[in-house]
Amino acid sequence: MTDFKNLHTYREIRQQPAVWLKAYDIVLSRKGEIKAFLDKYLGEGYQVVLTGAGTSAYIGDALDTALYDTRFRGARAIATTDIITYPGYWFDSTSKVLLISFARSGDSPESIGAVKAVEAAAGKAAHIFITCNANGELARRKGDNILTILLPPETNDVSLAMTSSYSTMLLTCSMIAGIDHIEDDRKWIESISECVAKALDRYEDDIKAIAARDFTRAIFLGSGPLKGVSEESRLKLQELTDGSVMCTFDSFLGFRHGPKALVKPESLMVYLMSSKAEVKRYEVDLLHQINANNHVKASVIVCDKCPGVESDLCVEIGYAPETPERYSCVSYVFVAQLLGCFKSIDCGLCPDSPSVSGNISRVVEGVTLYI
Repeated sequence: MTDFKNLHTYREIRQQPAVWLKAYDIVLSRKGEIKAFLDKYLGEGYQVVLTGAGTSAYIGDALDTALYDTRFRGARAIATTDIITYPGYWFDSTSKVLLISFARSGDSPESIGAVKAVEAAAGKAAHIFITCNANGELARRKGDNILTILLPPETNDVSLAMTSSYSTMLLTCSMIAGIDHIEDDRKWIESISECVAKALDRYEDDIKAIAARDFTRAIFLGSGPLKGVSEESRLKLQELTDGSVMCTFDSFLGFRHGPKALVKPESLMVYLMSSKAEVKRYEVDLLHQINANNHVKASVIVCDKCPGVESDLCVEIGYAPETPERYSCVSYVFVAQLLGCFKSIDCGLCPDSPSVSGNISRVVEGVTLYI
């Protein structure tokens, strides 16, 4: 059996709490520069657009709701893959766009293509590049309208799947959105880092045991920002098993409207539960209904504090319920990352390079840009 502790994927999952603290120090050290950049472009009425491809796009899908109480309120998540094909749908000569690009390598065709498409279609454009690769094409672009945030080098994941790159870029954008009070937010970053570090130790063996169960499909549910995190969670398990486990995601309430037909005896259910009491009551209702009416291979709850609903595993992260959602949401994804890593091994694959067919690669290939 693969010695999973020697895998890049496993190491990159486990390093996340420590890397988050390093990212905080980077953002704090550049507070004046970041604040001046935002003051200029947000003060001129620029619309914030969150973009990336695949996992990087899912960062925006979580943040466009998580940033509701920051200077980025009203930000739109638009994938680079959508911008490139339909730039005129999103932007015109009256548009003033602050494009926040998330990119692990910064070398995928869509990363640069989206920048070019926005600059061609919008009346005015400025850019924040949040990237993990100092040598990537995105990081090398310069200009008065560009702010580049280069993350710690260990976030440039060696493995195929984005793990620490995803969570650290998500967290970094959240910190930038709250740059005016970044010193006060240290307590939240330290808290979620400590909580996730402890949860990784406490629940690793339990998650490994769940991964060993004989499920062939998995369903991830979340509300608000956690719906976006469930989207990324779904991809992690699916790509690390090379499609052997087919996965989907939805919101708790949305799942009732048709997608609930996917719940079968061969299913794994993973519930990312909100800490907000007014949200959690809807989520608990759905759990009770599924427990009463369906049989599944396993059910996993991920939450701040276990809600007292029957499940095969309740991963209690333990963060304070008053933690801003833009920070707390980042603490949930490690469960799917570990599930994917262990299930990949269970399927006879190597998590670092699980694509036997070569259908997926670390940096997307074969895209021709017509820009």
